[in-house]
Amino acid sequence: MTRRHALSLLASALPLRAAGLRLPRAGAQTNAWRISNFDDLIAVLARLRNFGYAAFETSFRNVESQFDSPSAARERIRAAGVEFANVHIWLEQYDPQTRIAPLGLIEKTAHGGAALGASRLVLSGLPCVESGVLNRAALRAKVAGLHHAAQVCREAGLRLAYHNEGPEFEHGGLDMAELLKATDPALVGIVLDAGHVFRMGGQPIEFFLAHHKRIVDIHLRDFRRGQQQILGDGDFDLTTLARAIHRTRWNGLLFNEEERLQGVKLGDAAIEPARRAIKKIFGV
Repeated sequence: MTRRHALSLLASALPLRAAGLRLPRAGAQTNAWRISNFDDLIAVLARLRNFGYAAFETSFRNVESQFDSPSAARERIRAAGVEFANVHIWLEQYDPQTRIAPLGLIEKTAHGGAALGASRLVLSGLPCVESGVLNRAALRAKVAGLHHAAQVCREAGLRLAYHNEGPEFEHGGLDMAELLKATDPALVGIVLDAGHVFRMGGQPIEFFLAHHKRIVDIHLRDFRRGQQQILGDGDFDLTTLARAIHRTRWNGLLFNEEERLQGVKLGDAAIEPARRAIKKIFGV
């Protein structure tokens, strides 16, 4: 998609609310807070509800202690009043064959997450482009792993989505382009981390316009000179992204992803103003 084509699609954004169409909803990743146990997570959910977020995504580490006896934990999550949308597996090290999480962890998290009320398992992974060259054998193994994971999720009652990291948008986004071509859209959705794309010098809005039918959720981050800012305070053109979302009538979840590379946890100080920015810019 050329830049001219992408911009032309934004020219006539529709008033979706007036048209009675379903709008996107605002969600938040819980990694803005330091969570040591399940009680901490429940306290965070109360904060998100008070700020007006409709849904949350969290690391598998924050809920895995409840997998063996999920009934009471599921009720506590339900009572918190924020939809459990996604359970996310991000690791320091991945299976060297598939470049995603080990199958055993995927199976455990899919069944455990479903028992707690999650709707989707989200996987991150390693790129298959090395020094600018696509490793096709690695891509085939990764795709096979994702398709297997998708079947595991279906058996558990979840859907599967793949979450891009920054390196997958190096080299002109070759890695994500090849992954999209090789995976079955009926099995593998995409959680677009638009902030990672922006940080790596990519074109998140053009990517969204080209692949919005495949994208199930969007993670929003904002940056200035490579440093993450509170959403709306950086250089990311969120307004044009909002126009693209309205123009395409996309209606997934917009997750504020507050995750400082330095490990600082800003909690309320970042999440509350980010909610106001989502409301102002995206109208939801």
